[in-house]
Amino acid sequence: MFSGLELTLFLLAAAVLGVVAFRMMHLPPMLGYLVVGIVIGPHGLGFAEDNETTHALAEFGVVFLMFSIGLEFSLNKLSAMRHIVFGLGLAQVLSTIAVTMVFGWAVAYFLPQFTNISWQGAFALGGALTMSSTAIVSKLLTERLELETEHGRRILGVLLFQDLALVPLLIVVPALASHSGNLMVTLGWAVAKAMIVLALLLFFGHKLMRSWFKIVVKRRSQELFMLNLLLITLGAAWITEKAGLSLALGAFIAGMLISETEFKHQVEEDIKSFRDVLLGLFFITVGMLLNVQTLIEHWFLVLLLLAGPVLLKFGLIAALARLFGSGTGVALRTGLALAQAGEFGFVLLNQAGGLQLIDPLLIQVILASMVLSMLAAPFILAKSDAIVMKLSANEWMLQSLALTQLATRTMSVQKHVIIAGFGRSGQSLARLLEEEGIAYHALEMDPELVQDARSGGANVSYGDAARRESLVAAGIHRAAALVVTYASTPSALKVLHHAAELAPELPVIVRSYDDADLDKLLAAGATEVVPESLEGSLMLASHALVMLGIPLRRVVHRVQDARDERYASLRGYFHGASDIDDANDGLNVRLQSVTLIDGAHAIGKTLAEIDLPGQCDTEVAMLRRGKQRVEAAQETVLMGGDIVVLRGTSENILRAEKRLLSK
Repeated sequence: MFSGLELTLFLLAAAVLGVVAFRMMHLPPMLGYLVVGIVIGPHGLGFAEDNETTHALAEFGVVFLMFSIGLEFSLNKLSAMRHIVFGLGLAQVLSTIAVTMVFGWAVAYFLPQFTNISWQGAFALGGALTMSSTAIVSKLLTERLELETEHGRRILGVLLFQDLALVPLLIVVPALASHSGNLMVTLGWAVAKAMIVLALLLFFGHKLMRSWFKIVVKRRSQELFMLNLLLITLGAAWITEKAGLSLALGAFIAGMLISETEFKHQVEEDIKSFRDVLLGLFFITVGMLLNVQTLIEHWFLVLLLLAGPVLLKFGLIAALARLFGSGTGVALRTGLALAQAGEFGFVLLNQAGGLQLIDPLLIQVILASMVLSMLAAPFILAKSDAIVMKLSANEWMLQSLALTQLATRTMSVQKHVIIAGFGRSGQSLARLLEEEGIAYHALEMDPELVQDARSGGANVSYGDAARRESLVAAGIHRAAALVVTYASTPSALKVLHHAAELAPELPVIVRSYDDADLDKLLAAGATEVVPESLEGSLMLASHALVMLGIPLRRVVHRVQDARDERYASLRGYFHGASDIDDANDGLNVRLQSVTLIDGAHAIGKTLAEIDLPGQCDTEVAMLRRGKQRVEAAQETVLMGGDIVVLRGTSENILRAEKRLLSK
């Protein structure tokens, strides 16, 4: 029996191994977590138990995920989505329960071994099956950059209503089991209490959030900022839980309130590490629920209960989405994303089992099918575009029509610039090109932005620059240049791959956040890569030098030299304790100072004898002796007290430091 600390350490170790294995197979890490849970869980090797400790860790993951999703929304955006949340969401929950009750009676009729399925049990089963996985779907939509798409908003709206519906369902099911006569009173009081709590959180939270954050930020303490962030997130989750709502809903509201403040982006970075680690533990606990023995013994029934509800929900949600005004493609994508089971479904199913509304064997079979449907969710969403194109001839026609219209708009244009992404950077570039009389055409994936920009006279079309067909339709063979204005390395690599095939001589300029992927993008065919952080550093330095009296011509010359060397002299920076490093920090170029203390191995030797570039793949960016800067030439002899500034990755710098200080 593990203690709390031992269980946490074991889960973390298993998670690391699982994610590494699935990354090596180029599969989503989420599947690694789920498979790890199946293997080490009580129904697998039995190394970890499905107990309160694991559930507590898992709940925190969902809390921080919903908080980060709330940061992407605002009160105005939620108000605009009310017809989705309380229209499409309500219709999905009620219709799924109704259809499941019909199927429940059918199961009782055709499978007499389950004759104890009453209408109350069928209702509870419908409530469990109506839920979809907020954690899985939201994370996949975030990774695919689809939260702001039309189908993304519908999916999230339905998920939010499902979270709200959990509360009355948890009240109604036990009341039905006990045949309570005060059901409406109990339900009405619970709904009233929930509405009061939500209204107070939204009203007072909106009033207090910005002023409170300003007070905290003025203390200039990163530690205090982080403590305050955790307090608000978990505090809001605790309040909603005490009101009978879910923890996740409170966290979502907290994130939504913070999104109204100017501290949104800093909060997003601070919360990311908590969210991803704890969410991984949540997926492990989901995997623990799968009983492999039940799966083997009743494989046919499990597959039947896997395929039936998934197909049912897909068809039902797609039909309802069409009824609520969605296009065929959007409706199908919404149905595909919400077809799987959800984590709150397990709560309702376990409650029904405890009330003896459903046979224990059937509960185990349904649990197995629900876990399998969640395992299949990443694959379904990954193939959603291909599935929609096959199921809907109309969608195929719309895609073809969009490409045809795009080709028509650019057919007469020669030597134009293709702008991939029409956000702030893309629009700034378009204005400059217009002022210089240079033709351009932009590709953008946000349909609302495309409509607004085209209404304002911009040459922009809906299309994905990472697709070969879109680039051809945009006239890549006739273009003078291609500019990727959004900072997404995976998407930029796809654009570069297609550009290299279609127009190898075409200049391609790519934007990135920093220099971490500069070499990778250049190797993929980018003519130039513009890292935001380095360009910002150049502009800051140039203004500072001019104000200090350095002649403008000399400053411009120095900046141009740095650009001509592809930022080589500026790559890397000194990392501090306050820096937020990403998961690939070991691959990032950085700077680090090493002081040659008495007895250091490098003292009395030349840089050529130490041979750091050859032995450790690290270069000497600077050499300081006292207050003087010494030329870091190969024949320079190192002395005690010298400060050697190294440039390289974390791993290589560590090796170089050891070589400088010891044999």
